[in-house]
Amino acid sequence: MSQVRNLGARTARPLTGVEQFQVYTERQLEQIPQVARLPAELRRSMHAVAQVLPFRVNRYVVDELIDWDDIPNDPIFQLTFPQQGMLAPEDFAHIAGLLDAGGDPVQIRAAAQAIRHKLNPHPAGQRLLNVPRLDDKRLEGMQHKYRETVLFFPSQGQTCHSYCTFCFRWAQFIGDKELRIASHEATLLHRYLRQHTEVTDLLVTGGDPMVMKTKHLASYLEPLLQPEFDHVQTLRLGTKALSFWPQRFVLDEDADDLLRLLEWLVRKGKQVAVMAHYNHWRELDTPIAREAVRRLRETGAVIRSQSPLIAHINDDADVWATLWQTQVRLGIVPYYMFVERDTGARRYFEVPLVRAWEIYRDAIQQVSGVARTARGPSMSAGPGKVEVQGVAEVGGEKVFVLRFIQGRNPDWVQRPFFAQFDAAATWLDDLRPALGEKEFFFQAEYDAMQARAAH
Repeated sequence: MSQVRNLGARTARPLTGVEQFQVYTERQLEQIPQVARLPAELRRSMHAVAQVLPFRVNRYVVDELIDWDDIPNDPIFQLTFPQQGMLAPEDFAHIAGLLDAGGDPVQIRAAAQAIRHKLNPHPAGQRLLNVPRLDDKRLEGMQHKYRETVLFFPSQGQTCHSYCTFCFRWAQFIGDKELRIASHEATLLHRYLRQHTEVTDLLVTGGDPMVMKTKHLASYLEPLLQPEFDHVQTLRLGTKALSFWPQRFVLDEDADDLLRLLEWLVRKGKQVAVMAHYNHWRELDTPIAREAVRRLRETGAVIRSQSPLIAHINDDADVWATLWQTQVRLGIVPYYMFVERDTGARRYFEVPLVRAWEIYRDAIQQVSGVARTARGPSMSAGPGKVEVQGVAEVGGEKVFVLRFIQGRNPDWVQRPFFAQFDAAATWLDDLRPALGEKEFFFQAEYDAMQARAAH
């Protein structure tokens, strides 16, 4: 970090509120004062669900973001605290019954593990299709799904300041090494990027890379300033810290070091994109959250926002319109509206595709052109990112109009295709080809990719 020390001190206005990071897991659930006042049955359900799905929340979220007079409907409460409906009724009854009977912890863990394996822990071919190879060996802790973009999962960033209840990477956080994607091998990352000059974007993800100390992040990113990595133009940092712990950019002991690092990378010619996960406008409603955005933008980094559309949290066009308007006002670029992935607690959070499209359309109609950069609703499915462009009638048949925003084969991108209209469909796998077609145009090639990967 010595080479970025001379970029000058950063300023922040005095702020009040939560400054000391304090985290709560299932074991400390009853220690949260606001939770201790909730009805016993609600607390029982939280404990039961938290045996299966990961739970972690911090005091900033509890004290600053949740309206405890609106429980259980508050969107940030739904975003961070376990809800009974996240498990199938029979699975919830089984786990809750074991807890009520004072069941053996080993028995409870085994029951929880059996339920997890039914929840599609690694969707969209993450383990089968996405893992790259170097010297004919799998590079665990990396993914290369799309030609231009490599994902890297640093081992120091495999947790978050709080966990989202809908998270499609929930399997990273349950303590199962077989399901975890992580790497501490900066050398292997750099060797792979050196050999793959088609890669223009590196996405550092997790977990959340912003839980790392700045010195660890720098060890991965600073070597990319060497001329041999000129093809890597954009460094993306996927994070929820701007929502769940904005102190990381303002008050943490190495917050200034982090901002100096990002500013240094920008000055040396890299595009730094902070891929911020904002699910509701309330996450931008505290002074420190806005100060974090201001300080980040001062570095020259661009903040792009993305979120799935999720029931109980943001399945409302007005919420999205307010979110995008607020972000544009603060200098954040709306980027993606995703469809909730087919994993984890999807049964609780999923929204029919037609409803997702209606919400997107109604929200977009409320904002100006500078906020219409948000693409969606988009499914990050096995073949690629598939956008629902609308519902139409073609040749007398009611259809979904779809297109690839990204594809495993770049030739698929921007090619429109049609699926039979299905009011109940929530994911690409629910859809069937329209207009007499036997299969979608990409299906045979995608099936061949899967077959090759399996062998």
